[in-house]
Amino acid sequence: MSLAPALLLSMPQMLDENFEKTVVLLCDHTADGAFGLVLNRPTTMAAAEAVVFDPPLAENHGPLLWTGGPVEPQRGWILLGESLDEDAETEVAPGLYLSTSIELLRRVIQATPDRARVLTGYAGWGPGQLDEEMAASAWLTVDVDPALIFETPADEMWNQALRRLGTGPESLQLGHGVH
Repeated sequence: MSLAPALLLSMPQMLDENFEKTVVLLCDHTADGAFGLVLNRPTTMAAAEAVVFDPPLAENHGPLLWTGGPVEPQRGWILLGESLDEDAETEVAPGLYLSTSIELLRRVIQATPDRARVLTGYAGWGPGQLDEEMAASAWLTVDVDPALIFETPADEMWNQALRRLGTGPESLQLGHGVH
């Protein structure tokens, strides 16, 4: 059974530094594996600095670059809270669109829509891996909420998502797993 679309919240005992206190947008979950994007890991670099455009941008501004996960960090993604080009994007959850279009990236960097995020890399799981992690209580799930993604500061997102479940990190210590 597919969990996607959902937000995955890492449990406090998650020791992998790539996923400690993360909120992951789970975009795809099948028998072949799972794909998601970490949503609360901003970098200090502008997205425009990470991409070589031809022709070059007139101005080098726009949104920050976010770390979407440890897999293929050279791969870029555009997450949108509104449809900007239905031919260049896929709706991954109600009100959330994902694209890899360089032309759409150019538009996002030049216009900087309020609900846009440029990410590098992704979170990936092999066949059955996420299911095993779920069975081991490594993740909690919460419904996807674009407001949480685009309006909550990154350093508050994990706690805010937990609060939506009616809990907090203090009640999720080792030996007190939530299923």
